[in-house]
Amino acid sequence: MFNLFAGKMMSVCLRYTNDEQQAQDMLQEGFIKVFSSIQQYRFEGSFEGWLRRVFVTTTLRQLSKQKILFSDADISDHAAHSIDPDILAKISADEIHTLIRHLPDGYRTIFNLNVIEGYSHEEIAGMLGIEATTSRGQLMKARKSLQAMIAKKLTSKKNIENV
Repeated sequence: MFNLFAGKMMSVCLRYTNDEQQAQDMLQEGFIKVFSSIQQYRFEGSFEGWLRRVFVTTTLRQLSKQKILFSDADISDHAAHSIDPDILAKISADEIHTLIRHLPDGYRTIFNLNVIEGYSHEEIAGMLGIEATTSRGQLMKARKSLQAMIAKKLTSKKNIENV
């Protein structure tokens, strides 16, 4: 099972932290949790979906020990950018994942839980012990910040191509 799912679950862990060593610790902790609670899998839905949920929960538990800051960081320097979807096609999925990893912890956590994992703001609020409005605000700020990073990346790519 480890060999089959370790790569995918490591990707899950890396989405929630910038630290490779911490992600490896989360991976190990996740598999320990899976092996100790495998009897809870009810054969409803996909096994990989259940596994992912265990890893997300385990990862959030690890992050909660660090006290994620859900800041009201000033995003005024991140002017709202409207990015043409055709232009976005020039950025690879790996580049987008890298940009997501550079979001502040609170933004990244909410973005991953809502956009990638599909949890509602109410579910996220329950998981993290915050208000649903905090989750919504963090997601809005994460998106604006991500749009600004993408715009900056596109501008630098365009400048390089023009040289």
